[in-house]
Amino acid sequence: MKMYLAEFIGTMILILLGNGVVANVVLKKSKGENSGWIVITAGWGFAVTIAAYITGWVSGAHLNPAVTLGLAVIGSFNWNLVFGYIIAQLLGAFAGAVLVYLSYKTHFDETDNPDGKLACFSTGAAIQNQTWNFVTEFIGTAMLLIGILGITNSHNNLGSIGTFLVGILIWALGLSLGGPTGYAINPARDLGPRIAHMLLPIRGKRDSDWAYAWIPIVAPITGGITGAVLYKALMTFWS
Repeated sequence: MKMYLAEFIGTMILILLGNGVVANVVLKKSKGENSGWIVITAGWGFAVTIAAYITGWVSGAHLNPAVTLGLAVIGSFNWNLVFGYIIAQLLGAFAGAVLVYLSYKTHFDETDNPDGKLACFSTGAAIQNQTWNFVTEFIGTAMLLIGILGITNSHNNLGSIGTFLVGILIWALGLSLGGPTGYAINPARDLGPRIAHMLLPIRGKRDSDWAYAWIPIVAPITGGITGAVLYKALMTFWS
């Protein structure tokens, strides 16, 4: 149970700080209003780093079903723990989104852009094309798993600095690949807050865009598994 609790708390912190930076940039009369994409991507990178340092020593700080499933497929994580990890991540993401709403309640009330309000919870495409939106999320999550496995490879002997570098990886993914879809690269990060958006009494909100919601679930899962398998194949070849 302690590992599940760590995944819940870690994912909650991830979403509180990650979606919190989106709210800071997007919502009206916030001190960070209009500060831009670099602020958002940096905030997400820092969010991952902080959440992982707090909980990683307990659960490994997957904080992402795509990471959990990718590691399980290549034999680096126990399949018996997968379901519990994913449920904990989803619940943590939901809780983190609720905390963002509570933190920015008056700014949600002041904001008249329903799309911006939804963006404080879940991702969406800059250009709607579900085929290419899927491709973007697939590639981004494959790179996420390749990056995580590469950074944490024992040959690098990085120790705890590896957690910091995973945060840099998230920042790099946002800067390089985040433009088309907002780089969900994490089914829990998108689905948990999207459910929160649907349920919370947000003034002037739009629908929760369920027609798009399958992409940040399916693409990260398939991309993450592919990235993990590719990295394992490379390691086998190189060794």
